[in-house]
Amino acid sequence: MPASPAPFPPAPAVRWLGRVEYAAGLALQEEIVARHLAGEKADTLLLLEHDPVFTIGRTLDRSSLGNTGELPAPLVEIGRGGKATWHGPGQLVGYPILNLAGFGQDLHHYLRALEEGIIEGCRALGIPADRSPGQTGVWAAPGRKLASIGVGARRWISMHGFALNIHGELGGFDAITPCGIDGVVMTSIEREGGPLLTVESAAAHFSPYLLQALTALRSHA
Repeated sequence: MPASPAPFPPAPAVRWLGRVEYAAGLALQEEIVARHLAGEKADTLLLLEHDPVFTIGRTLDRSSLGNTGELPAPLVEIGRGGKATWHGPGQLVGYPILNLAGFGQDLHHYLRALEEGIIEGCRALGIPADRSPGQTGVWAAPGRKLASIGVGARRWISMHGFALNIHGELGGFDAITPCGIDGVVMTSIEREGGPLLTVESAAAHFSPYLLQALTALRSHA
């Protein structure tokens, strides 16, 4: 008698954390990664909002930071891809901590899935979001960027993720060259004429679209 197929793994657990200092959010990511590496099934999508902070990934090119002595918030170097970005109030941050062995074990396809979830969620709000050829992230129009994405992986356990601008001031971006892209304008759901959402209500809106995109990725693993 043929063996029964392995059960399909459950969808990642979604956790809304509210306003979280960057160091605390990073520590929680590390904790969930450790659970994965210990053999636990711990796929989790953390959704939160950060206090103002600048981050930069693993790169020798620090030109996107400008004058680090004049940054209006702390700077943290982290183990993700990508150049400088800003996090702060009014921005939805998502950290999918996943065992990518169950999601195709391909960072390129994983990045496209995160973009797809954000794009579909934006379109449901009436914003014609899309990709920009050759660049990672989500745009409302050419040169107007809604969401930045930068990920890392440790033994195929994903860390870091995306930052989607929902509402409020985006002045932190003025101190850097966001994602190292000259001339880019950082925009938000609010500025593009979308509904006025809190970050928490945005988390509730976007999480099903992100889970759907990740489920589609897993079905091809």
